[in-house]
Amino acid sequence: MLARLAADLLVTLHLAFIVFVVAGGFLAWRWRRLAWVHVPCAAWGALVEFMGWICPLTPWEVTLRRQAGQAGYDGGFVEHYIIPMVYPEALTLRIQIGLGLVVVALNVMAYAVYFRRRPARTPREGVRPE
Repeated sequence: MLARLAADLLVTLHLAFIVFVVAGGFLAWRWRRLAWVHVPCAAWGALVEFMGWICPLTPWEVTLRRQAGQAGYDGGFVEHYIIPMVYPEALTLRIQIGLGLVVVALNVMAYAVYFRRRPARTPREGVRPE
């Protein structure tokens, strides 16, 4: 029972990470320091897609499911959960590269707007008048 709950929690966290990778640049518009966390996460997410890797969270989830007596699955998280919702065909490296390009394009756009909207700093900013 505990292994199944852990696997379900891991799937939820994995999906939240993917949403953060895709949309975190837009969240940085509101919370600027979030960009310091988001940029490495987005780079990792895009790299996993470009290289055709399986995220390390996926084998961990499959192991937990097997420990809970459930059937595991082959392939990656995106292939098992996301692709069936979006694409009717199996995940290919070509599709993964396309997903990686979508991640990069959305985040380049988000950060382009972020830097364009950011107020310019003056040399005296943060200095108290006497």
